[in-house]
Amino acid sequence: MSALEDTPDDAQRIHAYAVELAAMAQNGLNYGTDKYDLARYERIQAMAAELLGMLADTDAGPFRRALAAESGHATPKVDVRGALFEGDRVLLVREGRDGKWTLPGGWADALDTPAEATVREFYEEAGLHVRATRLVAVHDASTQNGHAASPWHTYKLFFLVERLDDAEPQAGLDGETTDVGFFDLDDLPELSWTRSNADQLRLMLEMSRDPGRPAAFD
Repeated sequence: MSALEDTPDDAQRIHAYAVELAAMAQNGLNYGTDKYDLARYERIQAMAAELLGMLADTDAGPFRRALAAESGHATPKVDVRGALFEGDRVLLVREGRDGKWTLPGGWADALDTPAEATVREFYEEAGLHVRATRLVAVHDASTQNGHAASPWHTYKLFFLVERLDDAEPQAGLDGETTDVGFFDLDDLPELSWTRSNADQLRLMLEMSRDPGRPAAFD
């Protein structure tokens, strides 16, 4: 258990500082030329990793390596999620990493359009061919989902999708999900809330019922 688990406001604030410090260090290392400044930015980067390790109650080494591997100007990463409804039930997949449930999705790859990334991730995690029909929300994961164990500032793009065939859902095509099923929003399993939370699922359902409603965004 994280030492900060019982103080979510403090944990969220420290996470925001860590992500900001990591971005500041990356930009400094990218644009800086003075060797003393570069050394300071390397120290700031190491401090950000230590803070992230404290929040996750784990060794800071993986965070140090992840931050050191980044280069160029620091920008938010993009996570995409697809919502498929059958009536009022939504399709969720169980994540292999934490055993909890979420909308299918993940990081967008280079050269993917957002819709293509959503369709690909949906097939890999739920085994269904779908098409993205509507962008319904763009959320800042730091404020909407916490992401306390992530060193990245992330934007989450939520799409409604529809089936292209009558296949049965199948988890695990990418080795990252272990189960798949449809759930009523009043009887949800334990959610992997850093990926998609109950408020976001309710928003997706409301959007599916109201085609004229504009996309929600932070």
